[in-house]
Amino acid sequence: MAITEAVSRRSPPARMLAAAGVVTAVFVLSNAPTPLYVRWQSQLGFSSSTLTALFSVYIAGLLATLAIAGQCADRFGSRAVLVPGLGAGMVACVLFATAESVPALLVARFVSGIAVATAITAGMASVMELGGAARRRMAALLASTSLVLGAALGPLLAGSCALALDRPSEAVFSTELAILSATVLLVQALPFAPDAPPSRAWRPHWPSVPRQSRMHIAVGISAFGCAMSCTAFVLSLGPSVLAQLNGVTNPLVAGAMACAMFITATLAQLPARRAPVRVILRLSFVAIILGMAALVIAVATSLASALLIGAMFAGAGHGLAQLAGLTLIGLYVPEQRRAEATAVLNIGGYVPCGLMPILTGLLVDRTSLAFGTTCFAVGMTLIAVGSWLFVRRALRLIPPVRSPMTGAAVPRSASEHHSALCNQLDGPLPQRRA
Repeated sequence: MAITEAVSRRSPPARMLAAAGVVTAVFVLSNAPTPLYVRWQSQLGFSSSTLTALFSVYIAGLLATLAIAGQCADRFGSRAVLVPGLGAGMVACVLFATAESVPALLVARFVSGIAVATAITAGMASVMELGGAARRRMAALLASTSLVLGAALGPLLAGSCALALDRPSEAVFSTELAILSATVLLVQALPFAPDAPPSRAWRPHWPSVPRQSRMHIAVGISAFGCAMSCTAFVLSLGPSVLAQLNGVTNPLVAGAMACAMFITATLAQLPARRAPVRVILRLSFVAIILGMAALVIAVATSLASALLIGAMFAGAGHGLAQLAGLTLIGLYVPEQRRAEATAVLNIGGYVPCGLMPILTGLLVDRTSLAFGTTCFAVGMTLIAVGSWLFVRRALRLIPPVRSPMTGAAVPRSASEHHSALCNQLDGPLPQRRA
């Protein structure tokens, strides 16, 4: 009771920070296995395609949950989704700590995907809810940075334990189990708005967004899908590239690379938080292309530093694309549909994120790690260029923000004015007629 009253008395920014802490805690679990993959591969003797399957089964659990978690959060409230999700995360921690076979790892990754999906939908929506209408852009930035911060801390924790301990899995996931247990208490204390009485019978359905918001979500998915595919490669096959092509077998280096990637994703969003969405998207695609160029150089020259630079560019692209997508949702999607819209954005991003690494893993098994990595980098570059051409055309169809008082168009370059006017809007903007 004391915790609940203390959190409830806090200001909206403090409540947003508390909700963001929930997202960070869950996302520590998402990438904590990354530095341990090479150790598990050595102990259990599985192939590169099995390694990427471990990542893709996580995506499968995430996608299956995204299909229902967003609409459940919109219908029944964020707490009703977050508490079971945290429970799934704790189960995953136990499975990881005791896993001694590939099937056990597959089940653990699948269950961890379920937990992460609840943080993506209900967790990130709760940050926006507790921030209020006057802090939409701040809430989008905080939700996005809390995600990538957790994704950065997980590999760093696991890499440090893998370097210092003979059995790092137990230490890593026992620590995360304790963090998630404390987070359950925090979720119970957050002052969410009381659930509205249901107005009609509810049936689960495939996530969707209002018709007038679909172009905005499509734009976000185009960038987010590219960026997620690049970071997924670093998380799944990055440690193998370090070990086999660059000669670096230290697990702390693999963990530090993943950590640096997501720290860069966090830092890249800070100077961009007031930039127009068009500029954020353009910078995201530039970062993706530079990251893939560095990856090709790393393979050709066996330079670990080039791989690290490529990972950091990929992280910057990820952070900027995510910020752009969440900002579009905050500005153009009605509040009661935002968790579902966030689910749609992430489904669109995680589908290619799950497919591209496993296809690359299959190619690596049939050719070589160097050839498969180069093909991935070239393919992602071409996809990024094509996606930017689509985004540039789509943005022309999105009408400018108009003042609710005068009806005059607000220049997109006047970002602070743009944000202030957007904060006065209660719903999505009308679409321009064709």
